[in-house]
Amino acid sequence: MLKNSLTAFYDSLKGMSSRLQQEVPRYADLIEAEMRRIGYWQNQPPRPEQLQFKQAFATDTMAFTQWLQFIFLPRVREAAASNQFPSSSSVGAQAVRELDGDPNTGNLITLLAEFDALFD
Repeated sequence: MLKNSLTAFYDSLKGMSSRLQQEVPRYADLIEAEMRRIGYWQNQPPRPEQLQFKQAFATDTMAFTQWLQFIFLPRVREAAASNQFPSSSSVGAQAVRELDGDPNTGNLITLLAEFDALFD
């Protein structure tokens, strides 16, 4: 009985990992495409000092959309490539705090909330 339960548990973890390997890069691409569509994609990289952030979401050195582009999306893609995923994500909640009131960001906020849901 215990062996069957453990086997089922490990099989479910493998299934979740496989699903994340497919869905996480897809969401990264969707988030990037939406940022480009609404004009929040930058051609210029952040200044070196902006990468020396100490606060969550780099709120002390850059705008949230810069963090999405230059920190979040590269890390998401690295996680997918290495199959090393975090246990949770709260980027959608932060997006609501940072982008609420911007009429152009509804779809972006939705995509980030859906990304968070992948880890529930």
